[in-house]
Amino acid sequence: MDFLQLFSAFYVATVFGLSVHGFVFLIFAFLFLSTRRPAHGAPTLDEWPSVTVQLPVFNERLVVERLIDAVAALDYPRDKLSIQVLDDSTDETTALACSRAAYYRARGLQVQHLHRSRPRGHKAGALAEGFETAPGEYLALFDADFLPPRDFLRRTMPYFADPAVGMVQARWGHLNDDYNVLTQAQSIALDGYQIVEHSVRSRLGLMLNFNGSAGIWRRECIAQAGGWQADTLAEDLDLSFRAQLTGWRLLYLPHIVVPCEIPPRILALKRQLFRWTKGTAQVFWKLGWRLLTSRETPARKLYGLIHLGQSFSPLLMITLVLTTLPMILWGGLEGLRLDIFGLAALGAPVMFSLSQWATYRDWPRRLAYFPLLVLLAMGMSLSNSWATLEALLGRNPTLFLRTPKYRIHGQNVTQAAPEYALSLDWTVWGEIVLALYCAATTVAAIRFVPGLALIPAIYAAGFAYTAVLGLRDGMWPAGAYASSAQTVPEPVFASEDAD
Repeated sequence: MDFLQLFSAFYVATVFGLSVHGFVFLIFAFLFLSTRRPAHGAPTLDEWPSVTVQLPVFNERLVVERLIDAVAALDYPRDKLSIQVLDDSTDETTALACSRAAYYRARGLQVQHLHRSRPRGHKAGALAEGFETAPGEYLALFDADFLPPRDFLRRTMPYFADPAVGMVQARWGHLNDDYNVLTQAQSIALDGYQIVEHSVRSRLGLMLNFNGSAGIWRRECIAQAGGWQADTLAEDLDLSFRAQLTGWRLLYLPHIVVPCEIPPRILALKRQLFRWTKGTAQVFWKLGWRLLTSRETPARKLYGLIHLGQSFSPLLMITLVLTTLPMILWGGLEGLRLDIFGLAALGAPVMFSLSQWATYRDWPRRLAYFPLLVLLAMGMSLSNSWATLEALLGRNPTLFLRTPKYRIHGQNVTQAAPEYALSLDWTVWGEIVLALYCAATTVAAIRFVPGLALIPAIYAAGFAYTAVLGLRDGMWPAGAYASSAQTVPEPVFASEDAD
């Protein structure tokens, strides 16, 4: 076998690897429709158990008071409810959180403000330390940008009537999906995974995961699974798989929605996805073999590995981008039967469209932003592939970069928090180079294989679009997205006599 044959085989393997998740999306879309059932009433509890709500925060001055107000307003027996503000902040967030905690303590609510001046282990470390002193039998977690509805605990806690249930996860909603085109596109992606994929996984008993927020854990489950561990950037995914491998059952409740803030700026989104991608790859290496050799069913093993392996998709995308031009120029595409993989390209459009159709009356309007989601997925593949490479190489294994929250609600993002503006990194310049490279690939495809030209053209547009947004955010942060801001009523959660 000569070099061109080896290179062609490598190219086909890359296309096949990218196609796996497309086919999985198609299967999940079918299963979502075929396994839909009428909503049943929740189970009942004879007595409400004690719950500690944990709020891990780090430099969240814009949203920390709103978060505490929302949790303090939860409709749950006061003698059974306690709150821990797990604060690792280095700015005025600490003073704001401390003051708000004192305000509710004076009104009879059990609120602890725990500030670590020398935090270790980031969010996982804060949760592990809070676990030691939390009085509740159950631990509910909310990140700083979430707003739980008042009835959240009363609607979720009854599902723990089953003693095998170790965690219950609610669906993420959106506080600001109409803020700009970037948040519109992200909301479609989140809905696809939350409404379709998570629902099917839960219905069929496949490996499930806690999403890091808007969920409740049984204390016993956390302890038996080995507790919160800080050796990956996806402590939520890590604990979820360890808990299931220990024998616990996780539940997903798509009918209970907790809204959260979507990153309104591309640099913040890239930072968030970088952390998620790297953390998922780390968990793959940490638990993949343990899952493969476990007593789980073949279906749970297979999907669990596919789910953890999704972190390698961006790396495959970059590989495809870099190898397509040589394949065209060397004539390596001649005779290759890649048409069968074209069906996989329908997976994402079908699954994401299904999530909008099943949930929103104005789904056609919302789906108009799907092309932007495609451009973002392709454009951010460079940043996400670097995240996977860092995980594989063991580089900066626990370096945690927070995603800024802006408390949008009609405010100009940058004016609200200029200190949270992010600077450009090398990936923006890399995206410009890749946009030009893909443009050259498109020209070559038009000349030699016209039927293939659309793919590199879309990649070129994706890299260009992401780079332009990054340049705008990094070089002109004061004006980024200001013209597209929309006013959203600010929710009020505090009591009427609040200071």
